[in-house]
Order: sequence, then C-alpha cells, then structure tokens
Amino acid sequence: MKAVVCSALTEWGLPPALTLMDWPSRAPGPGDIRVALHAGGVNFGDLLVTTGRYQVKLTPPFVLGTEGAGIVAECGAGVTKFKAGDRVLLQNNDVRACFADEVTLPAARAVHVPAGIRLTDIAGFPLNFGTSYYALAHRAALRAGDVLAVHGASGGVGLAAVKLGKMMGATVIATGGDDEKLRAVQAEGADFTVNYRTEPLAERIRELTRDRGADVSFDPVGGDVFDAAMRSTAIDGRLLVVGFAGGRIPAAPANRILFGGLSVVGAPYGGFTQRNPERWAELMSGLLDKVRDGALKPLVHRRFGFDQAAEALQMVAERKVIGKCVLMSDRGLAEIATDCASSSDVI
Repeated sequence: MKAVVCSALTEWGLPPALTLMDWPSRAPGPGDIRVALHAGGVNFGDLLVTTGRYQVKLTPPFVLGTEGAGIVAECGAGVTKFKAGDRVLLQNNDVRACFADEVTLPAARAVHVPAGIRLTDIAGFPLNFGTSYYALAHRAALRAGDVLAVHGASGGVGLAAVKLGKMMGATVIATGGDDEKLRAVQAEGADFTVNYRTEPLAERIRELTRDRGADVSFDPVGGDVFDAAMRSTAIDGRLLVVGFAGGRIPAAPANRILFGGLSVVGAPYGGFTQRNPERWAELMSGLLDKVRDGALKPLVHRRFGFDQAAEALQMVAERKVIGKCVLMSDRGLAEIATDCASSSDVI
C-alpha cells in the first residue's frame, strides 16, 4: 500500500521529511479492523510529531495521520460491531498511520458513519469536533443562553467550538488575530468577532457583555490570550484550557481564580478517548447524527492528494487554514470525482 512516511525528525520551522512510499499492510489481530481509507485529517499535532515536540514520541520511520474515514475491509477475531463494507470514522491516537491507503487499528477506535455523509468531508472531524464538544459539553456544561468566547476561532478546534456553541444555543464571541479569517468565522456562525492584535481583548469582551464577561471561555491558544481570558470570564464562569498553540504555557494566579469565582478546567480530550473508548464512541456517534441531520457542518478548507502532504502541513504551519485540510487516497479522489459527476445528497 501507499503511505505518507515521516523518515526523520526535523527542526521546528523546517519542511518535514515526508516520503510517499510503499508500506506493509497489517492483517487485523483479535479486536482489530483493517480499513481502506478514503482520507485523513491534517492537524497541528502532525507537525509536532514530525519535529519530536509532541507529548507522545514516535521513532522514524512512521506513517503520519491521527484520524480518517474509510470502509472496513477485514475484521479480526471477536469483532462484532463492524463487518466488511461498513463506512467508518476513526481516531488512532496511539499508532496514527492514517495517511495511507489502509490502516489496521482497534475496533474500539472507530464508529459507523451514517448514510448521506461523504467520507472525504468527514475525515478531519474527530479531533476538532471531539475536542470541542468534550470541552464544551462534558467539562464546561455549556448551556443555551450562555455567552461563549472562543479564542483562536479560525483554527480547526476553534471553528468547531464556534459551530458547536451555536448548535448548543450560546451567543458566540470569536477572537483571533486576522480580520479576513474572522470574517470567515462570522460567516460560519459567530455572533461577534474581536481581533486581539488590534483591539484590547479582555476589555472588548467586557464591553460586548455589558461588563459581565463570558460564561465560558474556550482557550486553545494560551499565553497572552489566556491572561486576557481570565480577565474577561464572568463570575462563576468556566475557563477551558484546551491547548497552547500560541507557544507560552501560562500560569493562573490563584487570587484571580478565588475572587473571580472562576473554574479553570482542563479538557484533555486525547486522554479521555483512551480511558473511555465507549464514551468516545457515543460522543462521536451523536455528533455524526447532527452532521447527517444538517445541524452541524464541518468546513473543509482544501483537499490534497497524498503526494501533497508536505504542502498541506506547510499551510497548517503558516496558519493559512480555516477549518480543516484533508489528504485523500486514490479512493477518496475517486469519491470526489464520482460525486461531482452526480447529484448525490452529500454534505
């Protein structure tokens, strides 16, 4: 099979050492499924892996890609949830290997994809929407009528939080550092936008909320953005720590937490999926039902072939992506071509 292989770790800022090459497939063992992949989602974490900066270290050579979508080709002993021919969405945190023609992984890391959803549209769904929904629903208990401030809103996780916040009935303030991207985020549903490079972030959120602050602040950025989020979260509000894409890991002053009545809440989605595979499957299946019903629509920024993997990762590195990029196998390219030539009802 063909696979996008990281052949060596590189320094941050340099192009990743990627090669499209033949790679051995693996027969499924007990509890495993082998999936013929249509596409895989491209993530910031993929960049970190290629530089050795991700918390889980992989030794080259290895196949990149943490999430994807495809069709079950073969089931190992003891698998009853799936059969050959089933359409599935998967998240393979431990081994990755989703930028390939096929992947073998535990059946517990896959869920059924409902009819009417194109696999190449959903391949980049699990990490962004799973992270955001776990944070908003499970960790912050976001309610209809709440004000939700989403920082870094044009990134994949941030945009997913915007869409989910609106679906859950919140008023959404989206923040970021680029006016053009913020206009795109507003077109995707945000009620208000704040450019934290040109406006005082905390003060502007206070102004928009009549000095009350946001009920929930969603922060995948860290650094100065986290500091501003602490000053603009309402009394009894919840500040979600989702990541540190800005680079600096901030420190939370305990006096501000105490006198502000804040709940500073971590949202460790990767650990949640590994500790609770059954709950992850329920969460993901529920979100896919929302996609099928039209209540939720992921945004695919651009589709690439496997031979364009380095270009896709460079777009992520340069923060040029709004939503998600996906890498497509020959099957995925054929799916797109077929749908473009027909009137299929797909998202």
